[in-house]
Amino acid sequence: MDAVYPWSLSKPLAVAACIGMASTYVGLLYAPRFILRLPPPASFKEHMLRRFVSAAIASILAILVASLLLLPVCDSQKMCIISILSAYGLRMDHLWQAVFFPIILTALLYLGPLVTTALEFITEWKQEELQCYCGAVDLKSTYRKWAYTTVSMGSDIQAWRNYVVAPLTEELVFRACMIPLLLCGGFQPFSIIFVSPIFFSLAHLNHFWELYYQQKYEIARAALIVGLQLGYTVLFGWYASFLFIRTGHLVAPIVAHTFCNIMGLPNMSCIQRGKVTSMAFLVGIAGFFLMLSPASNPVLYNDSITNCKCWSGFCKWKSGI
Repeated sequence: MDAVYPWSLSKPLAVAACIGMASTYVGLLYAPRFILRLPPPASFKEHMLRRFVSAAIASILAILVASLLLLPVCDSQKMCIISILSAYGLRMDHLWQAVFFPIILTALLYLGPLVTTALEFITEWKQEELQCYCGAVDLKSTYRKWAYTTVSMGSDIQAWRNYVVAPLTEELVFRACMIPLLLCGGFQPFSIIFVSPIFFSLAHLNHFWELYYQQKYEIARAALIVGLQLGYTVLFGWYASFLFIRTGHLVAPIVAHTFCNIMGLPNMSCIQRGKVTSMAFLVGIAGFFLMLSPASNPVLYNDSITNCKCWSGFCKWKSGI
């Protein structure tokens, strides 16, 4: 069933706005060097902090542009600041559902690697326990080492980029701001789910420039690496767009994004590590597709299906996906 929207926005304008947002997000990452002509950063940390500021500015600009385009086509009797925030998926209601279900759903994709890691951890723990019993290892020092590793993650600038800044700003720009514009422009949800990630993947083309010109990779190797990254970002973009439209919660794709960044690319080698891990991998993939629709059912994220918090209209087409 197609969604019915009480607002309208021209399709070319919606697409142009999305292209502008993607270009601005990437362009601002290089603004300190090529526009502001700032001296090269003294450290990697300073380099990343500059990028954090650039990503934050790009996110704010995207929200301003989206709001300027959405407000004129909104019915003043139906729309207010709270509903605009809801359109961006910025909601506090049903928050635990928006965190819990996407994490469980995403974890199913990584069930094979997760089981492999758990088995390796258990094996290592048993060995350390035996060594401790024999007087070879101080168990307290092992626990202190684990605690230090956990705490040090908080001061790791790369961890902040991968697990906080990138998921938050990218989902805000490429999902929260773009998808409402495309929906308001008359694009159907299915089209948006499969087309909008193109903007997201094109925003990663700058990695080719960095690999080829800065890190001096061979052009074929740089193209292969970036090609794999683009393919992965498109696949993830489909999933994140689906989650955003179905749940109406921005936190849903954010937690999925963070989880995927923590886990990295799915490790297919776990299939070859014994029957248990192979079975876990296959069960996880099958479980993901079986639970994809039930775990993202709008009923779980709204008090009433006839009174959706998110104004995108997904509740009117829930039976069609």
